[in-house]
Amino acid sequence: MNAVIRFFRTQVYTAILLPVIILLIGIFGYKLISGYSWVDALYMTIITMTTVGFGEVQPLDDQSKIFTVFLILTSVVIVGYALSIVTEYILSKDHIEELKYKRMQKTIDSFDKHVIICGYGRNGRQAAIKLAAYEKDFVVVERNKEVAERLQSDDIPYVIGNANEDEVLMQAGVDRASCFISALPSDADNLFVVLSTRQINPSINIISRASQESSYNKLKFAGANNVILPDKIGGDHMASLVVIPGLMEFIDNLSIVGKSNINIEEVAVEKLYMTRDARTIKDLDLRRKTGCTVIGYKNELGEYIVNPEAELELAPHSKIIVLGRPEQIEDLNSVYNIH
Repeated sequence: MNAVIRFFRTQVYTAILLPVIILLIGIFGYKLISGYSWVDALYMTIITMTTVGFGEVQPLDDQSKIFTVFLILTSVVIVGYALSIVTEYILSKDHIEELKYKRMQKTIDSFDKHVIICGYGRNGRQAAIKLAAYEKDFVVVERNKEVAERLQSDDIPYVIGNANEDEVLMQAGVDRASCFISALPSDADNLFVVLSTRQINPSINIISRASQESSYNKLKFAGANNVILPDKIGGDHMASLVVIPGLMEFIDNLSIVGKSNINIEEVAVEKLYMTRDARTIKDLDLRRKTGCTVIGYKNELGEYIVNPEAELELAPHSKIIVLGRPEQIEDLNSVYNIH
């Protein structure tokens, strides 16, 4: 698409340059052949190129007439070409933008079990960065058209529109998405969007941002699985750096940002079944196979167990949380083909 735009721009530059060249040829031609002053030469060239039909500055001799005929014929062709190219470029810009939107919508329509981020402010953009690091398919819904340029520069699929409208949510593929992140600045907007999303897709996992603690229960009641209070999390983190600074620094160093430096991984139990004998954490023997240590277990009911016993039986639809160095996590992903 960029190559097409560059091609049209090259044609426009050519369409502008050619009339300028003809203009200069006409000025110098009348100056040398007819002996006109610079102003008269410019005047004669302009009225000849535009074919307005004004009279000559002075009677033309045979050489000047032949030159004028040449200038008229050349100008008609070049000016006509220039006008057609410029007109085509103006119309093609809208056409190219339309093609880009259609192409992007086609990409969005191909997504399945993807993530939708509603709002591309500070929280939404951070969520997009994290999902991109994990190579997750996601779509951004943003009503501010000025943000579209930033989304294009970040090469992110997006839908411009008000998320309060079901049509916009459907355009983003909410009916087949696996997760929805509502990161709008207004709690009221988040509440309405959460209600709409839950109504369209009852099984989707909804994570919503909230500014006020009073909005927490309302968003949960509306259908949000998780409600995040960024201000509260930030304040708690800063206070923890005062109370338990060593522990917080250690936790901050546990990177989960990109594939090359991940220290913590959550893995579905089904992906770890190499044999039918693997029914407990001990049977998995992850420490010997990958170097990773199991630090948590999430059962099928969503309940967490910290530092589970080795003899804990693994239930279907449960998950384990492992800790390791980046290369150990990479070995885990490679051995069990997790990603």
